[in-house]
Amino acid sequence: MARFLWVVVGIPAGIVLIALGVANRAPVTISLDPFRPDTAALSMHPPLFLAFFAVLAVGVILGGAAVWLSQLKVRRALHRAREEAARLRQEREQLLAERGPSQPALPSPASRRAA
Repeated sequence: MARFLWVVVGIPAGIVLIALGVANRAPVTISLDPFRPDTAALSMHPPLFLAFFAVLAVGVILGGAAVWLSQLKVRRALHRAREEAARLRQEREQLLAERGPSQPALPSPASRRAA
């Protein structure tokens, strides 16, 4: 399924991104000073496709961080459940060790028929 999804989505998206990069090689001015956009100290002149890919990468990183942060509750609950399961397993083993091998866990089917 993942390979199919890669073929259907990944390859066409890659082709579009490559075409976008080839078609948009002209430099653009990115100014970080909102009051004097012509200030050379706070401006850059990268190709448009680099600016686009940088914004895309920042968006992917921020989106991933938002999803990761939104799943903190779920991961915390899973951690607690695993700790509880480990504690219960340890308690079960301790009870089985205390009971000893001479006591059966359940009565045998033959003893139930006789009763």
